[in-house]
Amino acid sequence: MPIHDSSAVTDNRLVVAISSRALFDLGNSHELFEREGLDAYRNFQIEHEDEILQPGVAFPLVQKLLDLNKLAGDVPPVEVILLSRNSGDTGLRIFNAIQHHGLEISRAAFTSGAPTSDYIAPFKADLFLSANAEDVGRALKAGVAAATILPSVAPPRASEQLRIAFDGDAVIFGDEGERVSREEGLEAFHRSEREHAEEPLSVGPFRGFLTALHRLQAAFPAENSPIRTALVTARSAPAHKRVILTLRRWGVRIDEALFLGGRDKGPFLDAFGADIFFDDSPANVESARKHVATGHVPHGVSNR
Repeated sequence: MPIHDSSAVTDNRLVVAISSRALFDLGNSHELFEREGLDAYRNFQIEHEDEILQPGVAFPLVQKLLDLNKLAGDVPPVEVILLSRNSGDTGLRIFNAIQHHGLEISRAAFTSGAPTSDYIAPFKADLFLSANAEDVGRALKAGVAAATILPSVAPPRASEQLRIAFDGDAVIFGDEGERVSREEGLEAFHRSEREHAEEPLSVGPFRGFLTALHRLQAAFPAENSPIRTALVTARSAPAHKRVILTLRRWGVRIDEALFLGGRDKGPFLDAFGADIFFDDSPANVESARKHVATGHVPHGVSNR
């Protein structure tokens, strides 16, 4: 699978594309669309376009991302772009909410029901977040880091620091380890990891986004960074070594690494204070979303 190369973004910004349903709470109007169709949905949005939409699951993440621009110089290091299946007409309510909440989002694509993923590459996005699993799947196939934002418990965080957590296999790295574990068992997995400890793991769909995030981190002093990252993985020793050496080979910084050996990830993510967590495993996602905002990455053997 081709992996999106974030180095192709010539201005070095971190670019995040997000859907309107991930950014705002559109649950009631989406249910209306599912129940009564497009005309009813369009009429509802137009009739209520002066009623401000409430924040959705990914709103705090977007707010913290955009706040990073206040710490920078003349060139904002982060851009958030709206990609929506609304029409330009019904999308007016979305932009009213963006302005009301003070979000610095000026670029958007409204597709009137068509897939939005075709516009990710022209916008040079490093990450795509959406409540629409079809759009997320199309983005991943095109080599862009993408996740389905699920209904989650996302408590307000007192810290102003942006905190992002990642699973390892099939997210940052390829899924070869998971394939060995599923096909041959845990003992064979550990044996394989010991034997190949010096060989870097293959690249996963979030490698490009992690690299872009690392580049953004490097612009701030390490001891006072507004961004903190964590690897939260079911791996344990001795399978930890290959992960550490791979990240070292890539030259990518991860601030915290939690090797949980199969423990439930949710409480650890809550303790870390994650603004969002990305994982490929449906079981891990179910645990995580009870504690933090969670994005499902439908990639690898766990999703076949």
